[in-house]
Amino acid sequence: RDETDLAVVTEVMGTDDVDLVARYADVLQIGARNMQNYRLLEAVGGAGLPVLLKRGPSATMDELLLAAEYILDQGNPNVMLCERGIRTFESHTRFTLPLASVIYLHQKTHLPVVVDPSHGTGHTYMVPDMAAAAVAAGADGLILEVHPDPEQAMSDGYQSMTFEQFSETMTKCRAIAGALGKTIG
Repeated sequence: RDETDLAVVTEVMGTDDVDLVARYADVLQIGARNMQNYRLLEAVGGAGLPVLLKRGPSATMDELLLAAEYILDQGNPNVMLCERGIRTFESHTRFTLPLASVIYLHQKTHLPVVVDPSHGTGHTYMVPDMAAAAVAAGADGLILEVHPDPEQAMSDGYQSMTFEQFSETMTKCRAIAGALGKTIG
């Protein structure tokens, strides 16, 4: 944070870790596999930090919204919903990234919606266009995996962009946002 002036978003895995992680993070992330860990949702809700709640790969929209309610019920209004893809019968992508979820969630809730096309597709070559499509669908934010040398990444290199690909993706996303009268910071 001191070197980059970027906020730290990190996943918290268990209730015993919430206080420790909250000391160092700016945003607490609930990963897809913990979306229905209700004690963890309540614990991060009481931590006083914004929460990024990722949709589980088999979760319905109602289940995602109800999971968010556990956080909101603790008095924390700062919840972001994340669409990161769902499990389907398709095998050409890691998950299926349903961008209609962005539009649906904006109709059903006041909460911001973030899209993760890196996990949602599992393939670097798909990430730039899916990121642009997410912006076009009205996403409030994107999660994009970037690595200086994806082939040497310890995990998820197959879905990580190089710095150059990230720059090109952001140029594309800014153009889409501009066409819609929006700006990207």
